[in-house]
Amino acid sequence: MNKIHIPIQATYSEQAWTVITEVRLPRVLVAALVGGALSICGVAMQGLFRNPLVEPGFIGVSSGAALGAVCAIFFGWSAVSPWFLPSAAFVGAIVSLGVTLLVWKVSRKNSVVILLLLGIGMNAFFSAFMNVIIAASRNEQELRSIVYWLQGGLEARTWEHVWIIVFPIVAGAVVLMIFGRELNVLLLGEEHAKTSGINIRLTRNFILLLTALMTGSAVAVSGVIGFVGLVVPHMLRLVLGPDHQLLLPASVFGGAIFLILADLVSRMLLEPITLQVGVVCSIIGAPIFIFLLLRSNQGVSA
Repeated sequence: MNKIHIPIQATYSEQAWTVITEVRLPRVLVAALVGGALSICGVAMQGLFRNPLVEPGFIGVSSGAALGAVCAIFFGWSAVSPWFLPSAAFVGAIVSLGVTLLVWKVSRKNSVVILLLLGIGMNAFFSAFMNVIIAASRNEQELRSIVYWLQGGLEARTWEHVWIIVFPIVAGAVVLMIFGRELNVLLLGEEHAKTSGINIRLTRNFILLLTALMTGSAVAVSGVIGFVGLVVPHMLRLVLGPDHQLLLPASVFGGAIFLILADLVSRMLLEPITLQVGVVCSIIGAPIFIFLLLRSNQGVSA
């Protein structure tokens, strides 16, 4: 025992060690992976659309994943195997992106603004279906499970959830970082990007596919967590500037730290009551989004 009464050679009981390795550590790792994925996808989407108010959920991926997960809960698939819920969410995310891109291609509109509006429309469409399922819920437990999942949370996350998402998120993040130069050039406009030898369509579609893969993986295990892909990139951009070669890797660590701290706040703010981490992120992110929106409008009017 030293002067400040902290044991130098602390011993842990088997129960405490189990709590650390089987409960706390998987939850922290899931929070880090999900936060990093949503943040780097937010940076990529903002660069792709040349709009700092865009986040990964705007192209309909999050709502598609949410609808898949809600269907898994409603039809009882999640009771068959713990893998059914994240699998259904991931399939929903990919289907949502596929439908959005198909409609965009059929419309023959090459503007990314049209793609963004289509994504917002898909969000509204899937949200309507989810409301129908919620209204048709057969019992309180089923309704509670759906609502808790839609709020986004990290409760009861295990090593299985870590292994589900670690490869697609880590691999996707590494590949996204390679596109830092392309995103920098795209900020200057499509004409400048063409003259710089960048295949705009191929680059855009590949980045969209990667962000959908990573966002779908994240939402599959955490539920819908908003504003991480909006708040963290903006905060980092204020510090590091607009260079995506710096923003992309920094956003991974920034998003991981942000969501870990948000999860910590969700457990301590109203202790012993635990808030959903998605609720905490919305409480933090919504005012920042409003501030950014008002600031953007002031710049336009000026």
